[in-house]
Amino acid sequence: MADRPEGDRKSVASPPVLVTDPVEIARKEASNGLRQFDAVIARIDQARSEPRPFRLRPSDLLNLNCIALDGINRFAGNYRPSAIYITGSKHQPPPVDTVPSLVEELCEYVNDHFESASALHLAAYVMWRINWIHPFDDGNGRTARAASYLVLCVKLDSRLPGKPTIPDLIVDKKKPYYDALEAADLAWADKAQIDLSQMEELMENLLGAQLVNAIEQARGVPIDL
Repeated sequence: MADRPEGDRKSVASPPVLVTDPVEIARKEASNGLRQFDAVIARIDQARSEPRPFRLRPSDLLNLNCIALDGINRFAGNYRPSAIYITGSKHQPPPVDTVPSLVEELCEYVNDHFESASALHLAAYVMWRINWIHPFDDGNGRTARAASYLVLCVKLDSRLPGKPTIPDLIVDKKKPYYDALEAADLAWADKAQIDLSQMEELMENLLGAQLVNAIEQARGVPIDL
């Protein structure tokens, strides 16, 4: 696999890879990324059309991971089978036997707070907590970003306009994202406290950037801020 930028957070395990050629991996990741985004949009539309309240389910996360790792990793769409660690991070993901229950708790938190919490808080929580649990052998970041965007859009009852989208903007500039994850990890490690202030601020800025892009695209000229 191609070298990653210095300071990049990356799951490290013994992945049962199906492809070893870096060019082919990049091609599959790009193709899967497009399919994953289509799946997010389809789930947003489904949630908006249903009369009953939205509920995030573990199957939503498993499906998004399955698409992200399709043809790349044999554990696509399944919880990781063993311990894992993250380079560039002080956080040690929880033991493998706790993963299913922690994912259930993640979904319960979103569902229990869906009406009362802000869209930014819910999206930030999903972004952080999936990365904190690291439930998959690979593709945890991709799954977290997709699921976070899904929850944000459903909460706002909108297919948000503008490109690049929040997940794309994070990939383009990952350090603020990693810093926000580390800040939330530290608050949880120190006091078992959910403090997503830095992640919420990041999500707000990224949402603003996406919407500004939508206005620029509509006007055909950049906005002078």
